[in-house]
Amino acid sequence: MEIVNKKFHFIAVGGVGMSALAKYLTQRGALVSGSDIQESKYTHLLEDIGVKVYIGHDKNNISEDMIIVASSAIRQSNPEVIRAKELGLKIYHRSDILKMISDEFSKDDNSLFIGFSGTHGKTTTSGLCAYLLEKANYKPSYVVGGIIPEYNTNGTYNDKKYFIAELDESDGTIQKYSTDIAVINNMEEDHLDYYKNGFSDIVETFNKFLSNKPNQKVIINNDNKGNIEFINQYPNYNYITFGINEADYTAKNIKSKGFETEFDVYYKNNKIDTISLCVIGMHNVYNALAVYSVLNEAKIQMKNINRYFHTFTGMGRRFQKVCEFNGIKIYDDYAHHPSEIQTTLNSAKNAKEQNKRLIAVFQPHRYTRLKSLWKEFTQSFNSVDKLIVTDVYSASEDKIDGINSENFAKSLNGNDCTYISGTMEQCAKKIYPMLKDNDILITLGAGDITKLGKLLEQEYKKAI
Repeated sequence: MEIVNKKFHFIAVGGVGMSALAKYLTQRGALVSGSDIQESKYTHLLEDIGVKVYIGHDKNNISEDMIIVASSAIRQSNPEVIRAKELGLKIYHRSDILKMISDEFSKDDNSLFIGFSGTHGKTTTSGLCAYLLEKANYKPSYVVGGIIPEYNTNGTYNDKKYFIAELDESDGTIQKYSTDIAVINNMEEDHLDYYKNGFSDIVETFNKFLSNKPNQKVIINNDNKGNIEFINQYPNYNYITFGINEADYTAKNIKSKGFETEFDVYYKNNKIDTISLCVIGMHNVYNALAVYSVLNEAKIQMKNINRYFHTFTGMGRRFQKVCEFNGIKIYDDYAHHPSEIQTTLNSAKNAKEQNKRLIAVFQPHRYTRLKSLWKEFTQSFNSVDKLIVTDVYSASEDKIDGINSENFAKSLNGNDCTYISGTMEQCAKKIYPMLKDNDILITLGAGDITKLGKLLEQEYKKAI
């Protein structure tokens, strides 16, 4: 499908993935519009580059010459969906558009399509890869699942040499892509509303994805149990491993001080580089090592790249510092899976000063995820001094009897845990009096919990 001068309309354009595609297409020469139920930072970023954004869904937003793209959260009763069907228009999933874009690169021998995947880490690794290439003036094009803070964007078209994308496995659509370099950070049970047979379905989905281009390089974390199972089951792909233990690329001599980390990179047991990071946690060592492996395998001159690892402050909503008042520091993290939460909280505990209290505010994301991983979630908060649980963010799902935040909080026997109901504005009013000077508070979840930090800061300003 041609892109230049074609008219695209995105239903739910304010989502992070949808807005990245909309921005890319606009810069590529398409005519783009979109609608959403409310304004957001993503809709504002699109309006800044000339995208027509409608607030509210209306059938009059649709015309017969448009290519319609709908978020998977959009229901068939949506008036724009109904109008598109009346006009006989095909409705594309965002993965179809990403495939259309990526095909421009994967079918060009002079281009390189790098796809980042896995249960966790794909936003940070894809964002870090794009950031490093941008800083070193390699002019990458990219579509990622979060905002790169220094560039304040989640998608950009530059040229056709390098294309970096975050590939989503949650609904199986990762099977559509054909990468030149595929990165698999990890494989764990998640999205069990889609993967009815659990991990075996996830493994088969990744196999179908890699089989689209069997000769591609597969950069894979060799320390992850799920990845090891996958390699053993499908040993014939062109694997290049990374990890802390046995791997082609390894991180050794890891040193952490406060919120900084340094480690040596070894290839085939020979030291080849030293990397310095201004972010914390072993997960970020893995993230940086994955990206280093990718760029080195892509024949990028790492001497042009190395110094920029230390200037990367992380992706938006990945242990992102939101505000500080009265000595209280508030961070926001997108973590919404048990192992993601454990990793984030363990890193925060190890970095904080001993006399400071660590508080987590957790908003469960989707009733189906809370139900299927209930036990794992109950074991994810051992690193915190206090846990606050807000209502489930449904993401358009229907409620499930007995699966709710109040019952979840009650199940955490022995923990200092409080359930708080209501909107984020109401939660902020209830949580603010609980805070003490020098607390470290982390908001966790994939929903509107991200607003809480700024709302708490507003409560502080009202009180002074």
